[in-house]
Amino acid sequence: MHDNKIATMAWLDLSVENAETVKSFYQQVIGWKADNISMGDYDDYAMLEPSGNEAVAGVCHAKGINKDLPPAWLPYFLVADIMVSIKPVEESGGSLVSALKSMGNDKYALIKDPAGAVCAIYQKMSIE
Repeated sequence: MHDNKIATMAWLDLSVENAETVKSFYQQVIGWKADNISMGDYDDYAMLEPSGNEAVAGVCHAKGINKDLPPAWLPYFLVADIMVSIKPVEESGGSLVSALKSMGNDKYALIKDPAGAVCAIYQKMSIE
C-alpha cells in the first residue's frame, strides 16, 4: 500500500472505542504485529505485516482527530490534488462527511458516495 500511485488505496484505518482490544483481536486472527504510535495520553497502532515490518493498516482510538469517524474499516484513496477532488463530491451526488483534515503535511477528507458508502480521499504532499 505504499506505492503512491494516484487512484489506489493508500491506507486502511479502523477507529474504535477500545483500540487496544481490537488491535489484539487482529493480531490473533490475522497475525499482524502492532507498532505503538503515541497520541499523547494514549497509543494508536500501526498494524504490520507478519513477515516483515511494513505497515498495512491502522487501528486507532475514536478520540482526538478520529473522534468523528465511524467504527468501520475506512479506505484512504490517493488523489493528486485534494481540493480538485473535493469539488465534484456534492456535484456528483455525494457529500462531505468531514472538513479537510491534516496528518502531518498530508491532507485528507472523509466523503460519502451517492450510495452512502464512506471513504477518505488523501493527498500526500510529497509524492515521488
